Amino acid sequence: MSTLPIRIIVNGAQGKMGTLAVQTLSAHADFEVVGETTREDNLANIIKQRKASVVLDLTHADSVVKNIEIILDSGAHPVIGTSGLLQQHIEKLQKKSEILKIGGIIVPNFSMGAVLMMKYAQEIIHYFPTVEIIEMHHAQKTDSPSGTSIRTAELLAEARVAPPIQPPTSLETLKGARGAVYQDIPIHSIRLPGLVAHQQIIFGNTGETLMIQHNAIDRSCFMPGVVLACQKVMQLKTLICGLEKIL
Repeated sequence: MSTLPIRIIVNGAQGKMGTLAVQTLSAHADFEVVGETTREDNLANIIKQRKASVVLDLTHADSVVKNIEIILDSGAHPVIGTSGLLQQHIEKLQKKSEILKIGGIIVPNFSMGAVLMMKYAQEIIHYFPTVEIIEMHHAQKTDSPSGTSIRTAELLAEARVAPPIQPPTSLETLKGARGAVYQDIPIHSIRLPGLVAHQQIIFGNTGETLMIQHNAIDRSCFMPGVVLACQKVMQLKTLICGLEKIL
């Protein structure tokens, strides 16, 4: 017996990621793209009119929290690829998801390579507790640091069993030279034309360093993760964070 395709809306459909997501999902037998929305559209009305089961949000950091609330209140499952969410936002939205009994997934990075980078970094920090992150993105990315670097710092902080080695001085002759500090981990953000999405995790130890680097050189690397998240979200009962949770 055949299964009906998942009715899905791509919010942020005119952006580079949104355009590629629409093409990918439209060509996949598991999905029917019933809406391609932008921030000018009334998302709640369109979800209800089109009877969408899933909304893939690829919009902007300044609207992502409101968009997730709208998606949940409209009875659809959110798949969130928009960065800008901090832990306090996620915890608030998780409570709402549990009350409504609608699952969703927040995906800081849809790339399998990025997920593996974070996984193995959690192993390394057991032995190299002093670490910094450099994240590099295209010039059009409006928020910093990236959602991937924030999620990486959270996972590293959870896995770290010893305190980092503190530098002898914290004097910044130019404010911000040491980057932002989150979970006791410095994060440095670079925005330049020619980049897509790149991250380095640099561990330091006495007399040596160890670096893991991931480079997204084409947005097509995100599409298998987009498909997987949009398929699996229908089975979720709460709002989770991280593609690794459904692998």
